[in-house]
Formats: sequence, C-alpha cells, structure tokens
Amino acid sequence: MTTTPAAPTAPAVPRGLAGVVVTDTALGDVRGREGFYHYRQYSAIELARTRSFEDVWYLMFHGELPDRAASADFAARTARLRVLPADVREALPAIARAGAVSGPLAGLRTALSLLGASAGFRPVYDLDAENRRTDALAACAAVPTILTALQRLGQGLEPVEPRADLPYAANYLYMLTGSEPEPGRVRAIERYLISTVDHGFNASTFTARVVASTGADLAACLVAAVGALSGPLHGGAPSRALDTLDAIGTPDRIDGWIREQVLSGRRIMGFGHPVYRTEDPRSRMLKSIAQESGGPLVDFAVEVERQVEAILAELKPGRELHTNVEFYAGVVMELCGLPRAMFTPTFAAARVVGWSANILEQAEDSKIIRPAARYSGTPAPQPVPAP
Repeated sequence: MTTTPAAPTAPAVPRGLAGVVVTDTALGDVRGREGFYHYRQYSAIELARTRSFEDVWYLMFHGELPDRAASADFAARTARLRVLPADVREALPAIARAGAVSGPLAGLRTALSLLGASAGFRPVYDLDAENRRTDALAACAAVPTILTALQRLGQGLEPVEPRADLPYAANYLYMLTGSEPEPGRVRAIERYLISTVDHGFNASTFTARVVASTGADLAACLVAAVGALSGPLHGGAPSRALDTLDAIGTPDRIDGWIREQVLSGRRIMGFGHPVYRTEDPRSRMLKSIAQESGGPLVDFAVEVERQVEAILAELKPGRELHTNVEFYAGVVMELCGLPRAMFTPTFAAARVVGWSANILEQAEDSKIIRPAARYSGTPAPQPVPAP
C-alpha cells in the first residue's frame, strides 16, 4: 500500500538558500549590485586603507573603533595571547606529520579542538558576553601561531615563537619566515587581512553561526567554520587562481587558453562571485596593491584579466563576470613571499576574527537554527519487505 505524499508545508526557497534572509546582523553587509561591503558602519576597503588589523578586530568585537589609548591596550592584550598552551605546542609536530599532504588548514581543525579543550572553553550557552569574548580573543590570537608553526614543521623547520612587540600582520610574517619582514610587505598583507575579515553570510560564517546556535563552545564553532572554508569552492581559490596564470604561461597563450576553458564550460578560477554583479571591491584594492610592487607577474595578471573579461563579453554577452578577491590575493601573497600552501590559511588567519564576531552575535540569540528539507524520495510508508 502506498500513500500520497503530504503537501509541502515549507515555503519554496532557492537552492543553497541563495538570497534568503535568515537573521539580522549588526556586523556588516555586502551590497553586490553596488560593489560595496562594510564592517559595522564603515567601508571595509576604507578601513583596510586607513586602520590597523587590530583596530578592525576591535571594531568587530566591540562595535566601535578604538581611540589611540584603547587601540594600544587592545593590541598589547591580544599580543600576549599569541603564545600557545604547552600541551598544544607539544602536539603540533604530530599534527603536522599527520597532515603532511593536507597541510596547515587541515591541521588547524585538530589544533583548535585541542586549544579549546586545553583552555577550558565552555559552551557559549553557559557563558556571559564577556567570557565569550575572552575565549574568542584567545582563539583568534592563537590561530596565526598554529598555522605558521604547522607550515614550518611540515617543511622540517622549528616553529618561530611569536613576538609581542610586533603587530598582528608583522608577527604573522615573522613567525612564517623567521625574519622580521619589510614594512611594505607587512602593510600589503595587513590590507589583505583586513579586507577578508568578514563578507556576509558566506558558507563558513553561516556554518559557524549554525554551530553557535546550538550553544556549543567557541572552538567547536571555529572548527566547523574551518571545515567549510577548506572546500575548494569557498576558500581554496587563491592558489588555484595563481595556478591558472601558471597554466596559461605566456601572454600569447591567453586568448586560446581562455576560449577553450569557456567553450568547454570549465570554471576560470579567480573570476566571478555569487553576490557581486560588478567589480569586486576587494579585487580592485588588491590589484592596486600589486601594481604598487609591479613586475612581470603583475603585468601578466592584469593582461589576463583584460582578455578574460573581453572574451567573456564576446562569448557570454550580458553576463557580468569580473575578477574576485582570490585572483589578485594570490598575486599579492606571491609577491610577499608566502608559499602557496599558506594562501588559504592566511585567509583563515583573517576570517577567524569575522567568524568569532558572528559567533558572539549569534550566542546572544537562544534560538537554534533548524531549517527544513523537502522530502523527494519514494513515497512513504512502503511495506517493509520480508527478510
């Protein structure tokens, strides 16, 4: 005996929840048709041009930009949190060996779990706002130390201990290379980090908020976010975009290579964005940073961008498709000497602040996120067959 499926009670929604508003947020927004996004009430790109990473971190956590005294105090406080607990440090060599193929981002998931256990992170549901923020500060400060240590261990090198006298971006590069970085490289990476702190309800941010809505501890929320970021359709594109430049090789090959990709329906990494219908403002800023350095790689990237947009306009008229943040992010990080294995981890070193701010905001709402699904299988109930 079969029965007719019950009429669906949930409203129809787009696949992937595209464009569906799921909550309110005071953290920022992406206005795709304008090519604009902001953190709190400030342009994210303007913040990247004019403020430090620590100031933007403060803004995301506290809702306002710090004055000079508060900025210095916050920078000093977070710098003291960079040193890892002993049991986390002792476990990093084993984590690095286990992740020899998968790399530092995969190792970050394990290390964050251990950090949360070691530091005694409790469910956000059981904590007040100040204690949640304390856990979030500790996690955000530890992530660059974890990532750079895992990268160095994977290369057979000893981790470099953090320095409290260096700002966030400078310390990150110092721990990665073992030498104090040039100011120009520091500022280039800092602007990149600021520009990628947050960007609407992307997959990893939404994942963090879903887990936070269950009341889980902050480390659990961040581990889930890192897992989402690790997918190549989300955070894995900066190095892949640079791989595209490598695959093309020389300017005379651009036209033929791009046409083959477009006509065969393959995706061109570093182009297109699900929200922006105009130029990605992050890409515009990173392009200008790259052009400040100049050189053959930058010239080649600019020419690839020009020809890709021209070919797409010819073959797919009416469809706006521009470079996204990953295209010039890869160029900037390459120019600053970062290994490609650290491109997406560097993105995570910035986005952990945005994830944490979203976790803190979500923790203020006790309603669990629990969407519905529309059943599309064989009508039920069916008779259970005899064994």
